[in-house]
Amino acid sequence: MLRKRLVTVLTINNGTLFRTKLFEPDYRYTHHFVDSWSVDEIVMLDVTRDAGADRKPFFDLVTSFAHDCFVPLAVGGGIRTLDDVSRYMAVGGDKVVVNTGAVDRPELITEIAKAYGTQCVVLSIDAKKNEAGDYEVFSAFGARPTGLDPAEWAMCGEELGAGEVLITSITRDGSLRGYDLELCKRVSDAVSVPVSVLGGAGAWKHFVEGFTGGGASAVCTQNIYHFTESSIQNAKKFLAQKGIEVRL
Repeated sequence: MLRKRLVTVLTINNGTLFRTKLFEPDYRYTHHFVDSWSVDEIVMLDVTRDAGADRKPFFDLVTSFAHDCFVPLAVGGGIRTLDDVSRYMAVGGDKVVVNTGAVDRPELITEIAKAYGTQCVVLSIDAKKNEAGDYEVFSAFGARPTGLDPAEWAMCGEELGAGEVLITSITRDGSLRGYDLELCKRVSDAVSVPVSVLGGAGAWKHFVEGFTGGGASAVCTQNIYHFTESSIQNAKKFLAQKGIEVRL
């Protein structure tokens, strides 16, 4: 049985680490400590909304972070071309996360998969319920409705070459109320590739629910303030006690 993963997601706004709430910068961190020995994977996302913003601060941060990162590192935000991908892979990225770029141009997924392998492509899907009560994919930092169904878009992404899906509940972002398990389960049931769930984790029991109720292969959190070296290990011990196969 493949072990379940615990993933830390770092959201970077204009080169600075922030926690987000409802996809808006909510709290600025004064340090960038991450225990990259105990966590299973790290995702760095550039959430700077200004389309014309200088991406160099984020690129420089990824470069310095990757130097001391001892686990797989996925990088995303503003990726539109293979050149964007190659820049991050060259400085230590192991995977790239595509979202709006893939919605606007789905063939981008295939281009990356052919160049670097499907294991390097993570399709990020941001979703919430629309006025009709149906789950819908939103792009452009959750601001633009796409008309896409999350599960159907995940299946399409897998067919195009995505090796993993990251599903985020927009309305649960920063809430600490737990993941949207219904959303996660719909997506995880629709694809055969690993699914990571993000948005809402505030307690270790939410990790268990993400695995058991959501069918996730990995659970993610942006709230790194409680992720000291001991707390990650304690979280994993808690998961193991609940019967979840994790790397201790």
